[in-house]
Amino acid sequence: MLEVSESLLDALKERVIGCAINVHRVFGPGLLESIYQRCMVIELRAAGLSVERERRVSLKYRDQSIGPGLKIDLIVSGCLIVEVKAVERIHPVHLAQVITYLKLTGLPEGLLMNFNTTSLRSGLRLVVHPDLYNARRLAGRT
Repeated sequence: MLEVSESLLDALKERVIGCAINVHRVFGPGLLESIYQRCMVIELRAAGLSVERERRVSLKYRDQSIGPGLKIDLIVSGCLIVEVKAVERIHPVHLAQVITYLKLTGLPEGLLMNFNTTSLRSGLRLVVHPDLYNARRLAGRT
């Protein structure tokens, strides 16, 4: 798993959330995920952050490639996954999706953002890589 300091991740998450709030302030709820995703790329880059959009993740089953089956919405500064949604509400499958992305990439944390809310903060979920979550829990830092 990629090692990144908690303070760096915390500062990065704060900046990313600020960018998302800016996008949400302009458009509010009601658009397609792809629109919010493109706006996030513009906003993140304007904030001086590096961002990859729709990074393909190749999958293997029984040591055989089954192709690039997944596209991660955004990866910010090479260490934070941002999954953009525009849904009525976040479902457990959306959280499971981000957990799977974290496992496949080895990245430490992800933000699940639902832009289809009146207040973006109510549509935010932090998702921590299961190995990191367990280590923090054992250390008493959850």
